[in-house]
Parts: sequence; structure tokens; C-alpha cells
Amino acid sequence: MIIAIDGPSGAGKSTIAKAVARKLGFSCLDTGAMYRAVAWQALQNGVALDDEEALGTLARDYEIAFGHVEGEPVPRRVFIGGTEVTDDIRTLQIDQAVTPVSATPSVRTALVAQQQRIGHAGNYVVEGRDIGTVVFPDAEVKVFLTASDEERAHRRVRQNVDRGVGSVDYAEVLADLQRRDKADSTRATSPLKPAEDAVHIDSTGLYIEDVIDRICQLARQAQAAPKEA
Repeated sequence: MIIAIDGPSGAGKSTIAKAVARKLGFSCLDTGAMYRAVAWQALQNGVALDDEEALGTLARDYEIAFGHVEGEPVPRRVFIGGTEVTDDIRTLQIDQAVTPVSATPSVRTALVAQQQRIGHAGNYVVEGRDIGTVVFPDAEVKVFLTASDEERAHRRVRQNVDRGVGSVDYAEVLADLQRRDKADSTRATSPLKPAEDAVHIDSTGLYIEDVIDRICQLARQAQAAPKEA
């Protein structure tokens, strides 16, 4: 089974996806980390973020892998080309670099193929911006998770404070989220939008446990539903 969770930056997709995977005993595939890893590698290699051919080559040539702890469905470490980038890809610099990288068609083609191979091998919770529309259009559960701009910015600042990385300036974080929203929703390739059959969940003012329980309930309903002949 695939549970696809889409939504804008800062909506809590990663946190929710990891919690749902843990609760259901699924694996969690962090597609956003894959695009961030390519963005990091591009900066390391001095590749221009508007050089589509070079970015596509990076996405094809550098293997991205996740490190798991036995019995834990949530990956703890991220690698690209054998180099660990778990913390390096969670900085403001990568926040800004990942938007043009993720909008590059050749990068998306290379990474989507890898995501599909991984996902079809088992039960996965997958979060991103085009999971239910492009990567796994036949996912049994599709959720479009969002929250107000202000709520998302406050969450991101608190997250950055806790991690000790990224900007903690509210105005700066809010402006960056809004910039990414516009870029993600207007890009020509795989724009951010809900799948037609996605369940919309606005998490503004909700307890995280309520959102997790709602998605787990959708998964159990899908598991119990009779299969089409």
C-alpha cells in the first residue's frame, strides 16, 4: 500500500509522514530529501542551478540512499554518492536551492523512477508535492495537507530552533515559504496541486495527533475495502 501525502512547504508533511509510518508499521520514503541531496551535490560540484542538463546528469549518476535502524521504518540518515548529507541538506541555503532543482524536468524524471522502484516494493508513506498526481497516481490513500502561511512559518522557525540549523527570523522564513509556494504551484513540470481524489486536511490549529489518526483511519479503511476485480 502507498499513502501519498502532498502539500506546501512547512505544512508538516515530513513529521506527519514519519509518525504515520511508525504507527502503521510502514516504511517512510522522504522524497524531499532526495531533491535536497541533488541540490547539495550541485552546490558542491559548482553546477549552476539553471543548468538542466548538468542537474539531470547529477540526478542520474549519484545514487541516493537512506540509512535505517533495524525495526524502525523511518530512515535516520541520507546519503548521496556514498556521502552522508543528513544535516547538510536541512539548511536555509538548501531551502533556497532546492526549488529550481526540483522544478528541473530531467531531475524529476530520474528521481521519480527511483522512488517508484522503492515504493512498489512494500508498504510506504511517501510525502512531497506531486506524489499523488505524478509519482504514485494509483496510491490507495492520497492526502493534501496544508496550513495557513503564518502557521507554517511559525512551525518552521520552531523546527529550526530545535535543530540548530536554518533561519530563525520569522519574516525571512515566511517570505521564503511564500516564494517556494509560488514557484512550486506555477512550475511547468509537476506543479504542486492536490490530486482529484485526495482528502484535504488543513492542520491549522489542529493537534498533530489528530492529523496522524485521521490519515491512519484512511489507511485502515483502504485496507478493508474490497479489491476491484
